[in-house]
Amino acid sequence: MSNFILTGLFTEGTTDVRFLESVVKKTLDDLAFECTGDIETELKVIDIDKTGLSFNEQVFFASKMAKEEYDVLMLFVHTDADCNDDSIVFNSKIIPAKSFLEGLDDELVCKKVIAIVPIQMTEAWMLADKNLLKDEIGIVGTDIDLGIHRRPEETTNPKAVIENIIRLSKESQVKRKRRAGLNISDLYQIIGQKIELSELESLPSYNKFKSSLREVLKELNFLHN
Repeated sequence: MSNFILTGLFTEGTTDVRFLESVVKKTLDDLAFECTGDIETELKVIDIDKTGLSFNEQVFFASKMAKEEYDVLMLFVHTDADCNDDSIVFNSKIIPAKSFLEGLDDELVCKKVIAIVPIQMTEAWMLADKNLLKDEIGIVGTDIDLGIHRRPEETTNPKAVIENIIRLSKESQVKRKRRAGLNISDLYQIIGQKIELSELESLPSYNKFKSSLREVLKELNFLHN
């Protein structure tokens, strides 16, 4: 008989979820192979009305919905660092939100929260496989020419960099795999589905997320090493 891990995903924006849904599910499945016995996993996207809510309130309502509607074992919570130092977001958002949940009734909310905090922003993770990005945009060029020669999380505004590559592809006469009318919103889901975890493991913030997930799986006795 297999064990079942039901999880939830709450993201900062609607485009983030298109990329992160596949990445989180693949990471969960990857670690499930290390668990004892057969493990089945499922990921539910948690969508709430964030209007006028502080981050603490957003996480509370997302955690409450995840618990009430799905009875999830853990909740993935995403927010971008928006700079090259994730400690600011952990200290001002993640840690206070988790502490707030800890003070509530176990039956009311899901308290097992795994933070996903990309350095800079989610788009930095999309730069982890530069060849995949170029192939999906349909452009030929060196990393230097396209402005993606730095480490992804050292790129100050990775979203703008990707948008510029798309602009260059539209201006180029090279037609190979060129997509008319392509914009960045078209890329999140397909890159999330295709990117290999081995490429993401070059990113410190991804490894921090994966390590946090591993620790929660240990707390829930799915992992024992």
